[in-house]
Amino acid sequence: MIQLNLETVQDWWEVEALYDLCFAPGRTALSSYRLRDGVDPIEQLCFTARDQDGILAGVIRNWPVYVGNRLAILLGPVAVHPTRQGEGVGGALMRKTLNRAFDLGWSRVMLVGDYPYYKRFGFFHLEGVEMPPPTNPDRILGYNLCPSAWTGVTGKVLPAPDCNPGGRPHFKGHDHEKPASTD
Repeated sequence: MIQLNLETVQDWWEVEALYDLCFAPGRTALSSYRLRDGVDPIEQLCFTARDQDGILAGVIRNWPVYVGNRLAILLGPVAVHPTRQGEGVGGALMRKTLNRAFDLGWSRVMLVGDYPYYKRFGFFHLEGVEMPPPTNPDRILGYNLCPSAWTGVTGKVLPAPDCNPGGRPHFKGHDHEKPASTD
């Protein structure tokens, strides 16, 4: 049984290690990371998936962005540990995120990914939405959390200001320094 929970400050390094395992440490060179620089993820839309033993099986984080002058969620990255792939962990994280985003009143979600995978969640190709280069325009996908949320929304994707209540709570009390080894 997989348990989905909000990511906590205590999860931070373990989550980062899973992202490195799944995407390689060079992942931060991807164009989508330019939209995340200096902005915390949306605290209420970052989830961990753990098994009954507390082992991290998957994670998802989401960031606020502007498309033109309209606010949107930049979904991801979503990562599933290689030993847990094919068990529905990624799908559970996606559904949890989309449902929670709807509950929080967000209108639209976007991501950069493979359409054949994400179409099962209701994602579709976005036209006229410009991610930082180099991004293949065929991989820019959108999802309506309310009817027609993407209608007429075009333009460059830019970082949005931190939207967490109370400042930067996601990393509150976290100095971003890797803990010293206790070996």
